[in-house]
Amino acid sequence: MEPALPHDGATLRDTRFAMRLSLIFGVLMLLGKTGAYFLTGSSAILSDAVESVIHVVAVAFAAFALWLSVQPANQRFLYGYEKVTFFSAGFEGALIVIAALAIIVAAVQKWIAGLAFERLGTGTLLIVGASIINGGLGWYLVRTGRRAGSLILEANGKHVLTDCYTSIGVVAGLCLVLLTGWKSFDPIVAILVAANILWSGGELMRRSVRGLMDYSDPHVAAVLREKLDALCAELGLQYHGVRFRGTGQRLLVELHLLFPYTMSLGEAHERATQLEELLPARLGRPAEVITHLESLEDHSAVHRQEHYTGKL
Repeated sequence: MEPALPHDGATLRDTRFAMRLSLIFGVLMLLGKTGAYFLTGSSAILSDAVESVIHVVAVAFAAFALWLSVQPANQRFLYGYEKVTFFSAGFEGALIVIAALAIIVAAVQKWIAGLAFERLGTGTLLIVGASIINGGLGWYLVRTGRRAGSLILEANGKHVLTDCYTSIGVVAGLCLVLLTGWKSFDPIVAILVAANILWSGGELMRRSVRGLMDYSDPHVAAVLREKLDALCAELGLQYHGVRFRGTGQRLLVELHLLFPYTMSLGEAHERATQLEELLPARLGRPAEVITHLESLEDHSAVHRQEHYTGKL
């Protein structure tokens, strides 16, 4: 049976709209920053423009990943395509790291070759406008991504916020140049901004690797145990052998339920189905629960026998 899609229609529409908005504004920011660079020749503005190039490419890939992630499972991909979420976050993180390294190289080269600026005031105003727009857009994307449970959109929002912080750093550097006349503030700020971008890209790559390797988040584990304990107490159930992993959009949970040996299979299955249906709502997030039914009286002996047999 195909797993349920992680989003309802309204949430999916909101997520897609947010992604389109990010792509449109990303292109506009790129055009504005490129124009500001050609006006001024500033290394810091160049660093901001390079980061925007990476952002547009990353958003285009994220939009594709978002579309793919909600496609239904099929005979070739029995669990669906949701894990493309982690590939998308890792791809975006890698692009951010590449952009940061390119910014550092460009800043050092311009510093060595000699610094010459024009119309810094106009360029600074353009970057101020870009930072304000990106700040609002990034906040909206992160909020929408968290509400929808979409790592793709949340990662994109954090990238936009990184772009905003980059712009703020650039503005600070340009203001220092205007106030002091010391041109070296420009490449220094560009390098500092690149270091911040490098950290942000590394964090996205770390989250991507953890997701692909089915990392067990301690916070998620604690919440899952709490909700399971409460629900099993209500239904009169006992459990063990809990495992879970995230897909970037859903939580997949597996556990063993223990029933008295004398209970009929039909009644045990009914109670297990109740737990499978109620747990996702208690967790407050999209989830798929798979249960394995065992006899309460002899499950330990059976597991010991399986373990022993497996070693032969």
